Amino acid sequence: MARTLDGDRRIGVALGRAAFGDSGRVRLRTLALIQWVAIAGQAVALLFVEFVLGFELPLVPALAIIAASAVLNLAITIDRPAGLRLGDTAAAWYLGFDICQLTALLYLTGGLENPFAFLLLAPVTVSATILSRRVTVLLCILALACVSFLALFHWPLPWIDGPLVLPFILVVGTWVALALGIVFFAAYTWRVAEEARRMSDALGATQMALAREQQMSALGGLAAAAAHELGSPLGTIVLVARELERELPKDSPLAEDVTLLISQADRCRRILADFAARPGADGGKPFTDIPVDALVEAAGAPHKDPRVVVVFDAGPAEAAEDEPAPIVVRSPEFIHGLGNLIQNAVQFARTEVVVRTRWSAAEIAVIIADDGAGFPEHVLERLGEPYISGRGRDGRHMGLGVFIAKTLLAGTGASVAFANGGDGGAEVTVRWPRAALAVRPAVATIETQHGAGAHGTSGLKEDTERQQAQRVA
Repeated sequence: MARTLDGDRRIGVALGRAAFGDSGRVRLRTLALIQWVAIAGQAVALLFVEFVLGFELPLVPALAIIAASAVLNLAITIDRPAGLRLGDTAAAWYLGFDICQLTALLYLTGGLENPFAFLLLAPVTVSATILSRRVTVLLCILALACVSFLALFHWPLPWIDGPLVLPFILVVGTWVALALGIVFFAAYTWRVAEEARRMSDALGATQMALAREQQMSALGGLAAAAAHELGSPLGTIVLVARELERELPKDSPLAEDVTLLISQADRCRRILADFAARPGADGGKPFTDIPVDALVEAAGAPHKDPRVVVVFDAGPAEAAEDEPAPIVVRSPEFIHGLGNLIQNAVQFARTEVVVRTRWSAAEIAVIIADDGAGFPEHVLERLGEPYISGRGRDGRHMGLGVFIAKTLLAGTGASVAFANGGDGGAEVTVRWPRAALAVRPAVATIETQHGAGAHGTSGLKEDTERQQAQRVA
């Protein structure tokens, strides 16, 4: 791991200095606490059997084994941060020691005839929950070896009238049960834990994608606001400079400077216009609410490819021919989620992707169809889960983008369905209840924006006229 901890010399060579670090999934305090509980339980069980039930046990060597475990636990945890996390190597040695320590106790107390032999399942289950598959397989092999050893070699099980000898077939049955239990618990627990880890990683990636989209949207809004705010003073500068150019004699030494000033001001205006035209630059408040078809085109604009034609087709559904285009709120979830689906279609299309936007009084739908190979039938039902993909042939397409898109769109109230088109190719349908997405019809908003734009233009004109009057005065 990344750093070496003080006091590793007292742990022994087995654990190793490089085994500890901050990048593991399990905290040292957690394993140490489990170990202290096991030590206390083992000691209480031995003393109860010896002094309460009256069974004669090899108490001294058994307590010595428990004491050795306690000493090692102290040596590992002393002078270390409470939140220290262990890597796979350190955690594997720790759990491997637990298996060996329990095996030694069982060896002294009847082997597999001891009903506490099932506790050998615990370290393997813990490993399957938090550690890698490689480490879990190694601990399974160690546990199976210990179970096999205990089936053949152990001290007799203490009993009231002398050692109790169970039939060999019962011991074999216990061995089979423990062996199957070790393998089954390890495989089943690891599978469930791995799915949970994948889902956690995928949700983390979704949050990062959403945060990045929000930052880009905020940056675009800032650029649009800057372009809007700087436009008026820059226009005034150009106006004054042109007046100076007209008033100065052609042979004036300042004429060249005024010409340079006008050219540089024009350059600034072009730069501001470019800022306003870039994707994401419509994140300012005047453009927060836009028609749904314009928002769909904005989501797909960054993902166009020269080899693929992307066609945007928008209009009301057949049953709602007179329904105006709804105005929706521009959101990072919509932009990034729909953009991911369009990007996926463009990536696997042969020549064309058609994005159809339809709306009615009840719902809004976006259908993304490509002319690629389509989805394999065996993955259609699982599409949208993290790391599930059937379209990549090189092993690099793990389906995380589709999961992110589906998760983000679900946050806007959408349902996402995957299918194959009748003529081939893939088809993704995204549907929203209109009440969840639309804020009002397009006509009202266009008129409102028109009014605002006219007011803004007249205001700029009044400012300019006022400044000209002042200069004339």
